[in-house]
Amino acid sequence: MGDVMIVYKVMPEGTETDLDRIKDEIKKIAEEYGTFKGSNEEKVAFGLKAVVAKIVIPDEGGIVDELEEKLNGIENIQSVKAEDITLID
Repeated sequence: MGDVMIVYKVMPEGTETDLDRIKDEIKKIAEEYGTFKGSNEEKVAFGLKAVVAKIVIPDEGGIVDELEEKLNGIENIQSVKAEDITLID
């Protein structure tokens, strides 16, 4: 089996949410499962920004679900959505 790169779009609860803290939490969680490849902010609407994070994890059963569950557990997160999943050799 290889690895999988997942691009997550993480939506905060509001415009006042500390995105730097969210990025730090995403990085900590990602490193428990694989490799954190970076993040950036993406404008959504009316001052609201989402965090887009790239994470590489082993292509093994159950890891994606565990990772998403932990990401959803970050304080002040409204939703976590996998935008892209790519198999890496």
